[in-house]
Amino acid sequence: MTSHRGPPNGPIVLVVEDDPETRAALVRDLHAHGYRAVEAPDGRSALRRWEAGRPDIVLLDLGLPDIDGLVVVRRIRRDATTPIVILSGRYEEREKVAALEGGADDYVTKPFGMDELNARLRVALRHAAGPAGADDGRVEVGPLTFDASRHEVWIDDTPIDLTPREFEILRVLLAHAGRLVTKGRLLRAVWGEAYSEEASYVYVHVSQLRRKLAAADPSGALRDLIVTEPGVGYRVREA
Repeated sequence: MTSHRGPPNGPIVLVVEDDPETRAALVRDLHAHGYRAVEAPDGRSALRRWEAGRPDIVLLDLGLPDIDGLVVVRRIRRDATTPIVILSGRYEEREKVAALEGGADDYVTKPFGMDELNARLRVALRHAAGPAGADDGRVEVGPLTFDASRHEVWIDDTPIDLTPREFEILRVLLAHAGRLVTKGRLLRAVWGEAYSEEASYVYVHVSQLRRKLAAADPSGALRDLIVTEPGVGYRVREA
């Protein structure tokens, strides 16, 4: 890989950004947060640098001067599961969905705060290291315990009666805790490929799931467990 700058032992981030001032600011802030950085001003050089040494994570602008950032996402995803966080000024929902459906792990819209970006990078790296949860398949979020092996959900000491669809939705969201899951991905994971266009199914079942969790949790700790990203999908906070 092209020589990198930053702390000697931090994760290596490939920063793909065509604006030199923005790229320099990103690299400077990444160094301050303990990352090493490799820089690329366009898509073709990004692919060359990725292939030369496989970074730990890719921070990718979609609006590149030579090839579309979605091409870079698909090319990387063809060969590797390297986490990809999109950083872009594009606001259209369809572009966010296309990037996430194409294999990106998360999406941060400009302008952004460095603390938010750093948090998203940490989540993507943590998930790339291996599955979350205990060895026995349990995941705990505040008062909620999700037990995949026993097919049970508890809030404190109270079992929660979920339908099979609600249970699977919660399973998928918790497996991607901290990351954005598009409605399309959720549909395919829970209902199968034949239902990939039936977004209303997700809305109805997620709404029911939220109501059940809120009703069983008098503390209110789970009220915002499932966050809606309008027009794109859902995100749950990390376990």
